[in-house]
Amino acid sequence: MKDGKYVILYVDDDKDFLEATSMVLESNGYIVETARSAEEGLRLYKTVNPDLILADLMMEEVDAGTGLVKDLKLAGNKAPVFMLSSVGNQLSQSIDYNEIGLSGVFQKPVNFDDLLRTFKSKLGA
Repeated sequence: MKDGKYVILYVDDDKDFLEATSMVLESNGYIVETARSAEEGLRLYKTVNPDLILADLMMEEVDAGTGLVKDLKLAGNKAPVFMLSSVGNQLSQSIDYNEIGLSGVFQKPVNFDDLLRTFKSKLGA
């Protein structure tokens, strides 16, 4: 938390989606720190201490998002981590959410009402 607001780390290489989602989150009272790659996201994670992390599955590499989630787990992350995916629920057929440390997956394009409701519930806000 920073200045009484929850901090969300959002990692996505799609600039337009990054900006639109950040705008929605910020307009709903969150502080959003953004990164455009898994590597940048991991570096930023170490400095911002986020309350929640949102990461795209497919960034500079096909599974960059799952790699980031695994690296966050190794770094001792305790914040809830949600994945964005264009394959959505089909992702659960190939990846065990709990095994890699995910709290859930959102289908792109994201329903912002569902996203905000989930974040509010997870953060207790």
